[in-house]
Amino acid sequence: MEPALSLAVCALLFLLWVRVKGLEFVLIHQRWVFVCLFLLPLSLIFDIYYYLRAWVVFRLSSAPRLHEQRVRDIQKQVREWKEQGSKTFMCTGRPGWLTVSLRVGKYKKTHKNIMINLMDILEVDTKKQIVRVEPLVSMGQVTALLTSIGWTLPVLPELDDLTVGGLIMGTGIESSSHKYGLFQHICTAYELILADGSFVRCTPSENSDLFYAVPWSCGTLGFLVAAEIRIIPAKKYVKLRFEPVRGLEAICDKFTRESQRLENHFVEGLLYSLDEAVIMTGVMTDEAEPGKLNSIGCYYKPWFFKHVENYLKTNREGLEYIPLRQYYHRHTRSIFWELQDIIPFGNNPIFRYLFGWMVPPKISLLKLTQGETLRKLYEQHHVVQDMLVPMKCLQQALHTFQNDIHVYPIWLCPFILPSQPGLVHPKGDEAELYVDIGAYGEPRVKHFEARSCMRQLEKFVRSVHGFQMLYADCYMDREEFWEMFDGSLYHKLRKQLGCQDAFPEVYDKICKAARH
Repeated sequence: MEPALSLAVCALLFLLWVRVKGLEFVLIHQRWVFVCLFLLPLSLIFDIYYYLRAWVVFRLSSAPRLHEQRVRDIQKQVREWKEQGSKTFMCTGRPGWLTVSLRVGKYKKTHKNIMINLMDILEVDTKKQIVRVEPLVSMGQVTALLTSIGWTLPVLPELDDLTVGGLIMGTGIESSSHKYGLFQHICTAYELILADGSFVRCTPSENSDLFYAVPWSCGTLGFLVAAEIRIIPAKKYVKLRFEPVRGLEAICDKFTRESQRLENHFVEGLLYSLDEAVIMTGVMTDEAEPGKLNSIGCYYKPWFFKHVENYLKTNREGLEYIPLRQYYHRHTRSIFWELQDIIPFGNNPIFRYLFGWMVPPKISLLKLTQGETLRKLYEQHHVVQDMLVPMKCLQQALHTFQNDIHVYPIWLCPFILPSQPGLVHPKGDEAELYVDIGAYGEPRVKHFEARSCMRQLEKFVRSVHGFQMLYADCYMDREEFWEMFDGSLYHKLRKQLGCQDAFPEVYDKICKAARH
């Protein structure tokens, strides 16, 4: 009770301070106070509610019965929009602040909002090794259920609040992607409501053009109402090796070699400077060596990226056994390393022991409360980007990141990109090994200007046939965008399915040059 009482007293003092200083001043200059006193407790309440709701719904098996009715309700809304003259584009009615993307989608205010309340796991079929889920199911829900019954997704993206719909309509990646590809590549079927209100199911063999065009389309071909995703048997732990590497050439060589070894279930790199990194490789196992178990997900444990950095500082290799679900969400508590900019003392042992059980604040609540002034400050002085480039271009790419934005740590995650139709595929006819370079933080390059620096980085990514994740700010013009992405199948289906008057083009929905 003592931490809760202390929190209540601090909250009261904070309200008095806000009255004197003004809310905007506090949110900009002392945001950590607001986050600690209000957003952390509120985030915890949200998490408990949604966890209990998901557990009850699945145990009562009520989701499949309700699913059919909810889909019919979506169809009814779309048909009503058509009957009313199709005056504006359609979009999902989910508030923009609820998404994990930091981008603010203003189109929600002008488009017809179609309410889609689909947030349940519908079925787990262990014989077919398939899980069928609704689009708003989160990765936290998926891991909580699947790992409890001995199964997992081949690719399980990191943050708890990422949803299946976002990972399909956008994209998703994890340290197992060098074996299995992106999140879209473990999906076996999509169910959608199209622009005319009709229902369609698509697979690699049924309505295959639509199946391959849906990923990365950002909801501009139809409304996703369910997806079928492959599952694989899970084991209790990840046996994780940590190896510090120095020298850029040695880092790139080591990372490439480990990414090509399919006996590694997981491969990940954290780059702390241009010539200092820790490369991690892991395999799933049911046995843990005595004294080497590390439950990194416990609230009082150091943030994972700080724990990894210790191996670099002490210049030693390491071997640990990490519980599987805690490994999957190893960067969740610190939101990779973004939380250190919001709560500078968040990794302090005293804070972790007293308040770590409430961490992290939900990204959606951070967005909701940031205000226009803070949003603009973040836009101009903060970078959150994932660029996907061929592995053979890694060294050149890291030099470019250093010169254009100079943000560290950098996340390195390898993935295999199959040669399939759609917006994203390799330049040739064969699968190619790529790497996701994730940069999150405050740029340290002199005279950083968001638009010019990011356009320079986007230009490099296009030149090596790479791709930019579309959750982030995109500064390309229309011609540059369609130079990066293959729009041939996408535009064909937009015309064929009557999407041109129903949904905005993906470029108009996500690129800053097109948004007003």
